[in-house]
Amino acid sequence: MRARSVRRAAVGVALGLVAAACGNSSAHAHASTTTRRATPSTTTTAPRSTTIRARVAPSSTTTVPPTAAPTVATTQPTVATTPPTAAPSSLLVTRLDAVGSADQVIAVDAAGYGTSYATLTAYQRGASGWTQVFGPWTANIGRNGVAPPGTKREGDGRTPSGTYGFDFMFGVNPNPGVKFPFRAITGTNIVWDDDPASANYNEWINTNTASAGAGPEPMYVSAYGSGAVIAYNDARTPGLGSAIFLHVSSGRSTAGCVALPPNELLPLLRWLDPARRPRIVIGVLGS
Repeated sequence: MRARSVRRAAVGVALGLVAAACGNSSAHAHASTTTRRATPSTTTTAPRSTTIRARVAPSSTTTVPPTAAPTVATTQPTVATTPPTAAPSSLLVTRLDAVGSADQVIAVDAAGYGTSYATLTAYQRGASGWTQVFGPWTANIGRNGVAPPGTKREGDGRTPSGTYGFDFMFGVNPNPGVKFPFRAITGTNIVWDDDPASANYNEWINTNTASAGAGPEPMYVSAYGSGAVIAYNDARTPGLGSAIFLHVSSGRSTAGCVALPPNELLPLLRWLDPARRPRIVIGVLGS
């Protein structure tokens, strides 16, 4: 994210573990932790597909096949607050603004504007209506919650509300088999420009060939072992926010991104299909 108030520790050749991601290193705290190998859970549960016509109904759970853990180790830090138990999304995917012709929707519902947790549920549209495919899962979002519509700003620690597509996927780890275009994060030269004064604001930059402005977002970190670029501020309007991703959770809030544990994130990334025009809808319950 963007003009931040706290300086980020530089990422060396040896990959440092980052506790929170998304945004300018000068605007939010990426807490460094002692590097150790952490093996995430290899199973996840998702409800059976349930056809949805007017409302999204909760459904029973079934086991999803194990998912390979990312090769970049992550350390689970202590979380200051206890996340809520994930509950089925109350968003009506058939009534969401700007979904249009999308046949895949990820709904990210926060209980209020001030919470740093949200419920993530994924749906797919078929001939008979909407079917719940993944979730409900608890996701980490911005440390300052969700920004009300139109109020997201660079470095504010908030996740933008609204409906967005996806640009491309990326990772320090090898391509996990996604359908979207994939970019490998090969070293510390790969960064994200989140300087509003830069000509390359809100763009992926290889510093060997282009300028990334002041205090760019390091990408060669464990939180970006796997991820997808949420198409927020594609117009690159200075100051409206940058580097909004769906990525690996470090176990605590982000600087504006949406984050899941790898055993939930990887199946979701593989499921997203550009031919089905997927959208992510971020908002507050009841708003």
